[in-house]
Amino acid sequence: MYLSNRYEEAILHILRLTLRQLQIFVAVARSGSTTAASAEIALSQSATSSAVNAFERLLSLRLFDRAGKRLLLNDNGRALLPRALALLDGAAGIEQMAREGSAQLQSLRVGASTTIGSYVLPKLLGRFLGDGHRGDGTAWKSKVTVGNTAAICDAVAAFELDIGLIEGPCHQASLVVTPWLQDEMVIVASPHGERARATQGSGIGERVPVKALREFVWLLREPGSGTRETTDQLLLPHLRSYRQSIELGSSEAIKHATAEGLGIACLSHWVVEDLLEAGRLCRVSTTLPRMARQCYWVVHRDKQPTAALLRFVGQVTRGLDAPRAPSG
Repeated sequence: MYLSNRYEEAILHILRLTLRQLQIFVAVARSGSTTAASAEIALSQSATSSAVNAFERLLSLRLFDRAGKRLLLNDNGRALLPRALALLDGAAGIEQMAREGSAQLQSLRVGASTTIGSYVLPKLLGRFLGDGHRGDGTAWKSKVTVGNTAAICDAVAAFELDIGLIEGPCHQASLVVTPWLQDEMVIVASPHGERARATQGSGIGERVPVKALREFVWLLREPGSGTRETTDQLLLPHLRSYRQSIELGSSEAIKHATAEGLGIACLSHWVVEDLLEAGRLCRVSTTLPRMARQCYWVVHRDKQPTAALLRFVGQVTRGLDAPRAPSG
């Protein structure tokens, strides 16, 4: 009898929680203050502050550390945040399904790191939609976000995206990471000028040694991008450092800067294939081992999959149909 009563009390305690309370908690957790959160959730600052205090009393847990007007998540708050996000994401899916019966077939939020988003995802979505995966309704809605690997993983972890396709390692413990395609990385230079001719060697079949590679200007992506993390892992054990370098915000910018002779670069074959074929870039033969990076797709481990997401994952995992990097 005692256990039964305790169980009923626990259930009643849980049922006192509301989605609105979770929504307020998440807004404050993201913004760090009740003032900033109040505009997002359409409450006054005082009402938001009272709601946070009432929520903490209900749970008998402190969720924030107070630092002046700032509210900083403590260990309890950090443990609650991913669970709150999962519940709110599931509730949003239920509301969407209620509004339109075929909504789950017609809504998908995909994120991709920059190289995949520019060169692989358009073909993948073309196959997905070409197979009739829009659903039977007329209200197909999709969202495609392209950014660096860290940003895409953060968005999937926050339930802002349903799935992420990334070309760099994922450091989010809340995500399920599945290996996907392999992307060949190649070192390229402009075919014009003394510097470029030096990188190609002076004889047929000659490879450029590491010592010579250390002397050139390297064109690099910004820290945080999958390409930069990969090139650092592949090159720095051999080069030790980039003695001369220029950082650019996209692989496209690096590709065209390399074609203009500003330096040499290590880029995905997907990125440089067109300029290699056009003769505006040449592939540099080196003494380095063959370089490739593993691509992945990621979802939140607590994500409730929709019909559209399940179908898209099926398309992603159809290896024979997915675009592949050419072999070197």
